[in-house]
Amino acid sequence: METSTKPPDLLAYTDSLLTWVSGRGRILIVVHDNPDPDSLASAMALRHFFAVKLNREAVIAFSGMIGRSENLAMAKLLQIPLTPLPLIDLKCFQVVCLLDTQPGTGNNSLPAGMRTDIVIDHHPMRESSAACRWVDIRPDYGTTATILFEYLKVQGVSIGTKMATALFYAIKSETQDLGREARRADRDAYLDLFPLANKTLLNSITRPSLPREYFISLHNALEHAALYGKVLVASLKGIQFPEVVAELADLLVRLEGTDTVLCLGHYSAELVLSIRTSNEEINAGELIRKLVAGIGAAGGHGMMAGGKIDLSDNSEQAIHELENLLTERLLAELKISDLKPVPLVP
Repeated sequence: METSTKPPDLLAYTDSLLTWVSGRGRILIVVHDNPDPDSLASAMALRHFFAVKLNREAVIAFSGMIGRSENLAMAKLLQIPLTPLPLIDLKCFQVVCLLDTQPGTGNNSLPAGMRTDIVIDHHPMRESSAACRWVDIRPDYGTTATILFEYLKVQGVSIGTKMATALFYAIKSETQDLGREARRADRDAYLDLFPLANKTLLNSITRPSLPREYFISLHNALEHAALYGKVLVASLKGIQFPEVVAELADLLVRLEGTDTVLCLGHYSAELVLSIRTSNEEINAGELIRKLVAGIGAAGGHGMMAGGKIDLSDNSEQAIHELENLLTERLLAELKISDLKPVPLVP
């Protein structure tokens, strides 16, 4: 099991955290780039936590974009206040929090060397996090939202309908209705939150209208997908929003006879990649870090992981060569050497 920094006495820990924050100035909450439901709900919950306990309003900041239809619907319908990080003057904040990400992981846009005071995450512990003042990292949890739910619960903070809906949807989507990497804490939070969540809002979030660009990416993924036994590699080519890479990896790993999927997509000056696996012998987080070693940044855990590589050459040939390199590294790590690629769609 990965090292966890879960406080042994959560009430005492959160009391101390609140006392420390109360003696300081403005609060900034930063989530990872292109935020997903887990990071959005966690930020909403931490902001609510500080507002109720300290009567202080925190600013939630993000970089990249929110392109996936479900995530856009969540942010809009639940009225999550978000500010682009480039518009933030970091010098104006005396408390800096990182949620669902950690310093130096490459998936958040805090400047290198920027002081981080509070880190709350469910991904494996990074060495850089050890220097932060308040660290609660629990890789044995399925979601960061579960950790924040426990903060609200132990401090007796009321959870309204929109907050419950946000936290419930985060756990629901991240763990795929408790079927992926969910632990007892996630199950308990899921069951506690379900009666409080607004089912009409949930339906609107989980079944939004999809843009044409989604279907273009799906078409490219199917057209440029190759099977190597139980492994599938799909290139989405140019994409309109980064989250679609993970979204289609979730879809393609459901292919009968497949247990591991690598999806690749070209967005702006980056190559975005996502891995999904149902093979318990594979750690997706470790695997993807090996794929991008020396050329990019990545992170994740048991069954899901993502990363990106900055492109100095955006030409079709250069991207094709890079995708081939990543495919070769993937097959080498999985010890697949004697299988010729078979197109998914003949």
